[in-house]
Amino acid sequence: MTAPLRLSGAALSFGGRTLWRSLDLEVRPGEFVAVLGPNGSGKTTLLKAVLGLQPLTGGSIEVFGRRPTRGDPRIGYVPQQRLLDPATPVQGADLVGFGVDGVRFGLPVRRRRDRERVARLVRDVDAESFAARPAWRLSGGEQQRLRVGQAIASDPRLLLCDEPLISLDLANQAAVAALIDRQRREHDAAVLFVTHDVNPVLDLVDRVLYLVDGRFRIGSPDEVLTSEVLSELYRTHVDVIRVHDRVVVVGAGSGHDEHEPAGGV
Repeated sequence: MTAPLRLSGAALSFGGRTLWRSLDLEVRPGEFVAVLGPNGSGKTTLLKAVLGLQPLTGGSIEVFGRRPTRGDPRIGYVPQQRLLDPATPVQGADLVGFGVDGVRFGLPVRRRRDRERVARLVRDVDAESFAARPAWRLSGGEQQRLRVGQAIASDPRLLLCDEPLISLDLANQAAVAALIDRQRREHDAAVLFVTHDVNPVLDLVDRVLYLVDGRFRIGSPDEVLTSEVLSELYRTHVDVIRVHDRVVVVGAGSGHDEHEPAGGV
């Protein structure tokens, strides 16, 4: 079976700064890969490359065996939570609807089967109680549930998630993570999950890609999230502590915050 995503010797630079280079990564069907690292390490840029929005400066990238193209329906994308303008004239269900009819030109006129599909997706993400409300009035967790519905509307085989849990409380983090994991299990979809804190999805993660200042390490959470590996990546001493099934990274050095969850120091 063709791998949903394969990078070979991939490199990406801006000006004189290299985000990452010589990156070899194959994401298999049904695999959950967490992408970690400090701000500016190229995590979101990696997703843009997979979406065909950012060309590489070296190496190659293949999505289902071909060069990435924009608007591939086999890819679902869950963005970071962002505020909606109160002037945006859409209801919550419309966020899901964009995933159903977003590939068409012009104003969407939904057929009966499309309306039924939207309603089914709203049920799937447990959003029926707020789907008819103005989207901008919804909480961050409610909006993210609907964005997951939008992302899985085409039953994607590759799901890209860009900090989908940021600013959510613990209950909504768990709910959104469960929705993403259900798509993976039921459809054998590969997941590339960018996050600053791996703890809410730690039990779901098969492998970690950790990016730091042009360097990287790939492996299981137990292989990568160690003091030895992160100290090597950051080129400074880093402690990794396990506390009640959570991973806590304690770093030292200019510009680093201490006692952060695993993801960046």
